[in-house]
Amino acid sequence: MLASASIVVLVLLPIIGFILTNSFEARLIKAIEKELTAYSYSILAVSEVENNELYMPEQLTENLFNVSRSGLYSAISTVKSKNSNNTDSILWQSKSLLTIELPVFQKSPEIGKSHFSTITLNNQEHFIYSYSVSFTKNLGENEAIEFPVTLHLIKSKADFNDAISEFTLSLWQWLLLLMTLIGVMQWFWLRWMFKPLQQLKEEVHEIEQGNIATLERDYPVELHPLTNQVNLLLQTEQNQRTRYRNALSDLAHSLKTPLAVIQSQDSEHQSTKEQLAIINNMIDHQLKRAQSAGEASWHLAINVKDVLEKLISTLKKIYLDKNVQFDLQCHENASFRGDESDLLEILGNLLDNACKACKQHIAISVEQNAQRLSIIIEDDGSGISSDLREQIFKRGVRIDSYQQGHGIGLAIVRDLVNSYQGDLLICESEKLVGAKFTILFSHHKTH
Repeated sequence: MLASASIVVLVLLPIIGFILTNSFEARLIKAIEKELTAYSYSILAVSEVENNELYMPEQLTENLFNVSRSGLYSAISTVKSKNSNNTDSILWQSKSLLTIELPVFQKSPEIGKSHFSTITLNNQEHFIYSYSVSFTKNLGENEAIEFPVTLHLIKSKADFNDAISEFTLSLWQWLLLLMTLIGVMQWFWLRWMFKPLQQLKEEVHEIEQGNIATLERDYPVELHPLTNQVNLLLQTEQNQRTRYRNALSDLAHSLKTPLAVIQSQDSEHQSTKEQLAIINNMIDHQLKRAQSAGEASWHLAINVKDVLEKLISTLKKIYLDKNVQFDLQCHENASFRGDESDLLEILGNLLDNACKACKQHIAISVEQNAQRLSIIIEDDGSGISSDLREQIFKRGVRIDSYQQGHGIGLAIVRDLVNSYQGDLLICESEKLVGAKFTILFSHHKTH
């Protein structure tokens, strides 16, 4: 909006400037023409013709005609016919032209008419006003002597050019000041007008960060339909997620009780008990999934480094006899936008599996930018075969089918990462040779 408004100002005001400049120039030229017309009347008023000869006074009323190279000149010539190729015969010229060579005048206008144009005189541009008249002397009835002449008035354009330059400079200075003033006013006006949208943007960001649950500020009536629908959407999504988690939790709990009764029967065959144990593990897994907050929109940002340091401290105690060495590289402000228990479940399972599979070293690196959060966990163990990597991502793979060191916890990690629409990548570590787990959370997905 600010850019489009500025473009209008930058286009409209210069156009107005050009129009005013051209209008001022046209009016000034018209004024000069009228001035020269008035001079022509004053000169013709003192002109006399006797015996076909022109007589002029020694001094003219306007003193500039009497001063050499004054910038105002006058001359009278014989009328040049349209078809004549002869040069005009100069009958008289003002004293201001004594040291200047007159140019060859173009054809004279018709008797009683005038012509206004420009000529080059003394290598400078001048205005020229030519007016043709005829002096008539009556000799008797139906007899008269005609004496046609053309009066030429010449005025330097220097004053005209100075006036145009001064006007143009002053005009553009004021226009630039006006454009700046309008631009500043537009900036403040648009900033004030769109302030509710900026507040709405900030409040949506607060919801994404988990600091608030709904839009709470007082917005203009035009935004009420939008804010009401957003609040309704947030509330509906929260209710649906709660109902889903409660239903899944109730289902899992309702199955655990009869399974516990069946497992307590001594008459059950050993293979049946093993299958019942698998079912029990699956129910535990689904209970954990039901507890997952998933991709909710109102989570607080969890500091990843704090969570990793707590897990590493605990795992060092659990695997004290193995003396596992952890190499942690994590930005102080790296954050996970989700539920803290989910992050603990993801990192806890991956680090626990890494401790089981490694020989002695585990490397953890966390990177974050404006687009995504990246968590990489590497170990110096035997790694995971390429065939098993592909099976891990297949839907319906049994959660107890992974090799030693990467068991049921990996399935939980996979489901939790998917619930946040993240990506889980498994490959061979270039640094430690063993397994390398990469978790990617895009911010626009985890919000």
